[in-house]
Amino acid sequence: MSSLYDIFGIPFGYLMSWIYQLIPNYAVAIIIFTLVTKILLFPVNYKTQKDAARMRLLQPKLQKIQKSFANNQQRMLEEQQKLYQQEGVNQMASCLPMMIQFFLLFGVIDVVYKPITHILHISKSVRNAAIEKASQIAVEFGTVNGGRAISSGDLRNELYTMEALNNYPDKFSDIAENFLNAVSEFSEKFTIFGANLGKTPTLHPEVWDSEAVILALIPFLAGLAQLLVSIYSMIHQKKTNPVPQAGGGCMWGMMLGMPLLSVWWGFTFPAGVGFYWIWSSVFSFLITFALNLYFTNERVVEINEKEKKKALAYAEKHPDKKTFMQRMMETSAAYNDAVSVNQNNGEKMSRSEQNKADSDALKAARRRMAEKYGDSYEDDNK
Repeated sequence: MSSLYDIFGIPFGYLMSWIYQLIPNYAVAIIIFTLVTKILLFPVNYKTQKDAARMRLLQPKLQKIQKSFANNQQRMLEEQQKLYQQEGVNQMASCLPMMIQFFLLFGVIDVVYKPITHILHISKSVRNAAIEKASQIAVEFGTVNGGRAISSGDLRNELYTMEALNNYPDKFSDIAENFLNAVSEFSEKFTIFGANLGKTPTLHPEVWDSEAVILALIPFLAGLAQLLVSIYSMIHQKKTNPVPQAGGGCMWGMMLGMPLLSVWWGFTFPAGVGFYWIWSSVFSFLITFALNLYFTNERVVEINEKEKKKALAYAEKHPDKKTFMQRMMETSAAYNDAVSVNQNNGEKMSRSEQNKADSDALKAARRRMAEKYGDSYEDDNK
């Protein structure tokens, strides 16, 4: 898990460092950083909303297929896949932005957790010496990290080090590379309205001062911003597709659950992460709102016709090319055929024998699909 933070934290760290050099205020730098990442992801968001708008056009045809093959689930899925292929629609396209946002979060967390590395660019040897000093202070005075030693592998060790330095600056005077002055100067700008963004918000502070209030507000504002996005998405979906969809209640539950999850996470991570979530939701709302205005019914119909022609041209040029979902469907059909043959033999089998027969049928189906498309297949039991 720590390697993911490093992989995505390094490039985002350079981006954040560059922004901070232009505007030496960490809170403002986070806002600009969030805006830049949203701009970089705009092509992905554009494609996602375009595909969602095109999917709405397919709803009447999909509902017709569902009614026609209500008693034949396999045939229903096959007909749906044919429709998706004819229309050039990828029903799994929405997964990509979710994955990108997930990995983006690793980079953001790493940047917020490690400002000494990513913003100040202090060498590893000096960082380790400072962390060791902070660990000694934590154990000796008990005011940092609950009086526990600070591990070099702890993701928050740099934040603990900054806290120790702010409380006992004279203890770090012998650290190289002008560490004391560099971190002290940065700590003054690692705030919003005087609240340290490296601290984790809590509802049970020792003292309810202005910093504690500001930090506690950040998770709730993050949840409120996420709620704004969720409510708008639900209203827009109901407006553009008033016919109730299967699983709609579950989807609504997830939309309402995400704001609550944002609040809970906000009290788990440093305030800088929650502050990022606030602006991420705000910019996401603005982008989604603008794209929804852009994708009018007339424009979507026009776009859909162009995409259908492109899909048809691609299918004619690559007649043997199958999508991942099509291969899955063919494998499932071959498996069902094999299972049906076993059942029609009329032989009674024990549960273990039936499980083995089903397993053999699945392997046979996978082998046939691999041979059909020239892929390699290895039996795990060999």
